[in-house]
This record gives sequence, C-alpha cells and structure tokens, in this order.
Amino acid sequence: MISPPFLFGTLNEALKQKLNKLGLMSDLDLVLHLPLRYEDETRLLPIALLAAEQIAQIEGVVTAHEIQTRPRRQLVCQLQDASGTIAIRFFSFYPGQVASWAIGKRLRVLGEVRAGYSGLEIIHPKYRIAEKKLPLPVTLTPIYPIMAGLAQQTLSKLISQALAYTGRNKLLVEILPSAILKTHRLPKLAESITFLHHPPAATPLDALQSRTHPAWRRIKFDELLAQQLSMRQHYHQRRSHHAPALPQHPALQQKLLDLLAFTLTAAQQKVVDEISRDIAQSFPMQRLLQGDVGSGKTVVAGIAALQSIANNYQVAVMAPTEILAEQHLQKFTSWFEPLGIEIAWLSGSLKKQQREAALQKIEAGIAGLVVGTHAIFQSPVQFKRLGLVIIDEQHRFGVNQRLALRLKGSGDTAGVPHQLMMSATPIPRTLSMSYFADLDVSVINQLPPGRSPVATKLIDSRRRDEVLTRIREACRAGRQAYWVCPLIEESEVLQLKTAMETLVILRETFPELQVALIHGRLDSAEKSAIMTAFSQGIIQLLVATTVIEVGVDVPNASLMVIEHAERMGLSQLHQLRGRIGRGADAGVCILLFQRPFSELARKRLQVIFKHTDGFEIARQDLLLRGPGEFLGTRQSGVPLLRFADLDADGELLDIARETAETLLRDYPQIAQAHLDRWLGEKKDYLRV
Repeated sequence: MISPPFLFGTLNEALKQKLNKLGLMSDLDLVLHLPLRYEDETRLLPIALLAAEQIAQIEGVVTAHEIQTRPRRQLVCQLQDASGTIAIRFFSFYPGQVASWAIGKRLRVLGEVRAGYSGLEIIHPKYRIAEKKLPLPVTLTPIYPIMAGLAQQTLSKLISQALAYTGRNKLLVEILPSAILKTHRLPKLAESITFLHHPPAATPLDALQSRTHPAWRRIKFDELLAQQLSMRQHYHQRRSHHAPALPQHPALQQKLLDLLAFTLTAAQQKVVDEISRDIAQSFPMQRLLQGDVGSGKTVVAGIAALQSIANNYQVAVMAPTEILAEQHLQKFTSWFEPLGIEIAWLSGSLKKQQREAALQKIEAGIAGLVVGTHAIFQSPVQFKRLGLVIIDEQHRFGVNQRLALRLKGSGDTAGVPHQLMMSATPIPRTLSMSYFADLDVSVINQLPPGRSPVATKLIDSRRRDEVLTRIREACRAGRQAYWVCPLIEESEVLQLKTAMETLVILRETFPELQVALIHGRLDSAEKSAIMTAFSQGIIQLLVATTVIEVGVDVPNASLMVIEHAERMGLSQLHQLRGRIGRGADAGVCILLFQRPFSELARKRLQVIFKHTDGFEIARQDLLLRGPGEFLGTRQSGVPLLRFADLDADGELLDIARETAETLLRDYPQIAQAHLDRWLGEKKDYLRV
C-alpha cells in the first residue's frame, strides 16, 4: 500500500484542532516542534547507588503496598531490586494505579529521588509494568510542549511519523550553500532535527538542555536567518517605494535654532544630519530615534518637521497620551508660531466644533503641523500632502494604528510619507539588530549640559515619616515634588481610589502646601490646568498616577516619591525618575517599597538603584523579562523567537545578519526558499 504524501492530511479533525492550538499546521510544523527537555531511560541504576536530587530510572518488585490516611491520604509502596529498597509515594491516585502497584508486580520507574523522613523516596514517578523483559531505549526520551487533551505519547508518536514523511518528501532537503555551512561549522538541517528528536544515549544532557549542542546551534541559526531575511527584505523593498523628496532649507532651520534657549549637543546634531539626509531622498525614511529620558529627542523631531513643512508638506506628530501630546503641542507652538506655521490639535476630548475646524485646516493644507493622540489616524482625518509622520513612544501603538497613519499619505501622488519613530526606552544592541533590522536606527547618547544627576534611594515604607520630612524641607526651600501612586494593574478604579486617598492624607499632612492630584480620568482641560499650575510653581506637591511617566517637564521639580516601587517595571521606573533633575537642583528619587515582594521585584529594584544609564537598564530588563515582554509583543506585532536567545546567541545573530545580506544579494532564490520554510505565510511581516 502506498502511503499518502503528507501525514497531516491523514489526521482526524479533532486531533488537527488540538495541534493547531499549539501552532502546528503541517508536517514541517510537527518536526520543528522540538523538545523542551529529555529524560534518560536508556539505563537502569541500582537502588543502592541512588542519591537525593538525582533523576534516575530503576526497576524492581513491589514488596509493600499501603494506603495511608495520615497526615494525608496517600499510596505508599516499597520497590526492591537486587541492591536495595526505596519508598514510592503517591498523593493523588486512582484504583488502576493501586492495582498496578500490587505486591509482587515488577515495575520500571523514573523520577526524582528525594530525602524523606525514613530514607530516600520517589514521589509520583513515571512508571510502567515490566513483567516481560522490557528492552532499554537507545536514544534519550524527548519531552515536548503539549496542551490539555493531547498526551505526550500521542504527540511523540506523531512527530516520529512526521519525521519519516518529511524524509520521504524531501521537506528537509538542505537549502543553504555548503560554503556557508562549512564556514560557520554548521551541521545539516535534517541531521540536526532528527538528532534533537532522538539524541543517542551518550549525548551530554547539559549540552541539550542549555541548547549549546551543534544541532541546536543549526536550528537557532536558521531561525535567526529567516528573521533577518524577512527584515532586510523589507528594508530593501522600502527603497523601491516612492516618497516626497524634502531637501533642507538651511535659512529656515537657522531661524528655529536661533529661537531655542540652548545649543544642540554633538549627538543631537549628528542625528539631525542623519534624518535630514534621509527625508531629502525620494524613498521613504523609516528611522527609529532612540534617546534616554531628557536627551532632547523632541527638538530633533521639530527640526525634521520644519524641513518637511518648508517643502510644503504636512507633518503629523502622534503621542500615546494626551499629557505627552499636549507637552509636544506646547513645545512645537513655541518654536513654530514665530515662524508663521499653523498648528492643528487633535484629541479624543475635543468638542465637535473644535474638531471640525481642525479637520478642515488639515484637509485644506492650512495646518502644516498636526499634533495629537490616536485620534490622528481615524478615518475622518484627511491630509492634503502628508510628508512626515513622527510617532513618539512608538511601541505603545499597535501595528494597525501605525499603518493607518502611514496610509493617510498613500493616496497622494507624492507617495508614502517618511516615518520617524521615537523611543525613550533604549533598545539593547542584540534586540535592535534582531527586531528592528528593517529600520535605520539613530541614537542620542549624550545628555544636554546642565542636567543634574538623579540620586535614587530605596526606602522601606515603614520609614514613611522620614520621607514626609524630606518633602516638607524641599518645598520650604522653594522646590517642588511628585508623589506617584502605586500601579494597580487589576483596576484603574482602584488605582484612582488609592490616589484620591493619598491626596487627602498629604493635604492633612502638609496644610501649608498646595497639593493637587492628576490622573488619567481627568478631561484634557483639567489636566492642562493642573500641569500649568504645577509648572508655574502654584502647586508645590503633585500627586499623580503613572500618567506622568512620559513627557512631563518641570525643571523646578527635584524630588519624586514612588509608592510600591516593587510593583513597577524597570522601564516605567526609569521613565518616572527622568521627570526630575531637569533644573539647577540635583534630583532625588525615593523608591518606597513594601515587603514581602518577589525575587523578580528585588532584582528590578537593585537594577534601578545601581544604574542610571537607560541602555544598561534596558539590557538588564531584557535579561529579566525576555524580548516578548520587553517589546510588548501583543502591541508591537513582532513575532517571538522560539529557539534562539538574544542574550546567549549574539554571535549567531551577527552571522545570520551577514548571511542574510549575502543570500539576498547572491542567492535570492535560496533566500526565498528559506523564508518559505521557516515563516510560511508569516514571511511578509508588516513592519510600520
């Protein structure tokens, strides 16, 4: 009988649905579903040689069998071989198990040996009856990622069958040129996959578990190569699209620079030049501008915006929160109004009449600059000639939102608008190379002169009175302070309640001070009025939720207290801390923590206490959380790596990046075949 060409097509629908939930849609998916770990069932150990904390396989006869009820119900058995006896214990069991462990039964057992009250024991082992002489496997036993309703044994059998099918159908035929494999000492793909599913008994377990074995190295390289190919392919494709060429207007730029109360740093000037060259080209710029908190990204964006407006093209500036968008509006207004440039404001809180007036100015092209929140990319907004899109804190917007804004200009005969994305969350090198390989990246790695260092102090919440004394002293000396309320992820309502309670307490504690509260539920006008009063020094102490995390700039505020700092992420703590130390006085950030807290929270607090460099904090954050959490994958639309580890595999990433360029240049058909194999329909990442 001739077997069908593919295994997946022979499976029943119920099984297919379970496999689909694991992301397995084909034979190739099955064979690339690699083990999480391995068990060594290739040898038997004598009971007398067992040691605590060892995972071992033994075989023996049941010599005792008892269901105990104290201190809790449990099945306790004794298993004996020629060398000794060990206790086997089950806290959860059913009648079939009790029958399997009847006295006189011969069983093969695999589990972790532990030190019990009366000697060594194994709790809830994996076991099977060994009445007939069971042969020992010659390969290690793979343990796969599974889900409820899909047994490990079922999946293991399916993967073994799929391996046979893929071999017959040449699905794993070698694609990469032999010269590349030889140069980088990479084994063949089919051999690597087969090896990882069924490693020989002598294979060192630590090399498999740590994924440092050459077979794992090949898999990780292929995965990284597919990612790099996809990203670089998009990078090159972008240069085939048309965008408005926006040459520099030096005289107008100089007028803006003359209005500024400061001189650009060397790092800012370098980035200004990079962006200026990009938007003068006739293909779309897609540049990520990174800079630590307070490094001066906004003025760089302002100079780029002016270059677009000088060429009679509009600019859209989008920020994730109204407070940040309003801060941008104030800065751009102070810079652009003296130059005669009309600015439009768009946010969800605008009244209908104001909104209609703004929309008319935008559509007619009267407004050269449009500043706002996500309201900018909604369907009623029509630009006359959109030349540049600037997105602040770009990772906070979903892919579809960013795409919608870019498409606002795609109907124009001038083509796709240029795009500048800004982030105050520095992205570690390996992450940038891996997930942003389709972008050009600029970094402002220098703070403006005069920025005072911020001292960070970790203080137990039981020493709250000392903190209150520091606030009183700072405000009496003419300075201002923030009191940031705890982040309560479960409920915005609870967070607001806590903030309001804190406001009452602080007003009672400081009757001589003006204390106010700002939070996300206030309308735009109220937020603006409070921030203006705080900026003017009318309010001395501002109680806030994390709504002030980005964009707030009050130089006289030199003290910040963050309650329940153990609940917050590193990026958020660093962003909040960046709100102070912007004036003549050195900033002090007090992180109030409450015990007990998790080990992860302890590590986060240690990092933020020791480091002020945003790039080092970001690197530590990546180590603690992994790329998916760090990037906010759900929003960013970035596919996670399944096998490669960006921290451990930086060397492989370098090789993959270099190889991707070689394949795209010299072997485009091989590059496409590799993408098809590893990414399938996901190969056309939507990178915006």
